[in-house]
Amino acid sequence: MKFVVQWLIDWPRRVAGHLTWLAPLFARLTVGWVFLWSGWGKLHNLQQVTDNFIGWGVPFPHLLTPFVSGVEFFGGLVLLLGLLTRISAGALGVTMIVAIRSAKWADVDSLETLLGFDEFEYLALFLWLAIAGAGPVSLDSWIERWFARVAPSAPVRRAADLA
Repeated sequence: MKFVVQWLIDWPRRVAGHLTWLAPLFARLTVGWVFLWSGWGKLHNLQQVTDNFIGWGVPFPHLLTPFVSGVEFFGGLVLLLGLLTRISAGALGVTMIVAIRSAKWADVDSLETLLGFDEFEYLALFLWLAIAGAGPVSLDSWIERWFARVAPSAPVRRAADLA
């Protein structure tokens, strides 16, 4: 029995070890594509989106509409490239929190309802990307490797060393 349990745990772990690059790439491409086009659509229909923001009670709708539209468009674009992933995923995660609070909160009657919103699912992916990063198939990873090769790490200076 111990052999079966170990095989059921170790075999998938070994397979997954060869595919660690795939999950962040797939997540970035999926949400990057969705938000690139969502932002593009909003940028080309700012008046309607502004009217929606006003109806939802979003503060400063004339300022936030182009800002959020730009965050979605450029955030989606850089996620596709795997550039500044943690920053863009964090910014897009904040937009999902605001979207849930402003446009969906009145519909929340249970945890099941909240967890069923597309915005909440996107928020979960953005949180994961903000914590885990872009993965090895990304510009973030390429830049990090390039800087590590060009400029070897300098010793870390502690505050006590500077005194």
